[in-house]
Amino acid sequence: MKYLLFAGLALTGGHAAKAQEKKKVLIVLTSHDQLGNTGEKTGFWTEEFATPYYALTDQGIEVTIASPKGGQPPIDPKSDLPENSTPATKRFKADKELQEKLSKTIPLSKINQKDFDAVFYPGGHGPMWDLAEDKQSAKLIGSFYQHNKPIAFVCHAPAALQHVKDQNGEALIKGKKVTAFTNTEEAAVKLDKVVPFSLEDMLRSKGAKYERGADWQAYAVTDGLLITGQNPASSELVAKQLIQLLAK
Repeated sequence: MKYLLFAGLALTGGHAAKAQEKKKVLIVLTSHDQLGNTGEKTGFWTEEFATPYYALTDQGIEVTIASPKGGQPPIDPKSDLPENSTPATKRFKADKELQEKLSKTIPLSKINQKDFDAVFYPGGHGPMWDLAEDKQSAKLIGSFYQHNKPIAFVCHAPAALQHVKDQNGEALIKGKKVTAFTNTEEAAVKLDKVVPFSLEDMLRSKGAKYERGADWQAYAVTDGLLITGQNPASSELVAKQLIQLLAK
């Protein structure tokens, strides 16, 4: 009798441990640092990384950071300007532990979706050049989606969806609601002639149901497992919607 009781307790404890297992999210950042032929630098936008990172980790979610090349990913210098400062960016600048972690991102070639519950892509203009064309990234996103795991993107990061296919070989975003940095926002920052393509136009051309809010206002869309945000102000909304999906 005592043995049976002990066995039952052990089984219950095992179930409890499994229930308490941490969720794991992969964040993928750009490795590209050149803003077209302007001679200026670009990279990822600090706000779009810091806000989701802390939103996730503050919920006890384990975050791993990767990039196409691995190592230190480039930060868009404009995202460090005082006018673009937010509570999350201030927290990031004081967080030596996260800065150390960021300097050692894992190369995408060493990443397997089996090790994670979801993937999140921050923006900045960098993804328009590298992640938009990266075959490993496209394959990874498709793998997450096919294994019923959330995929999230903000601002220019939906560029990474350009060549992602579904199981039938169609564009993954075909028929799905998406948002991303708008043509009018791109024109407002005077980079519409610099970026390799219009992000809004590309999404529409793939058959996506493109939606948008007012310029510079927070706007995010969830369509099944796909979450997209329009601009830097939308990073918190995307993170919240991702956390909600992970909780289901």
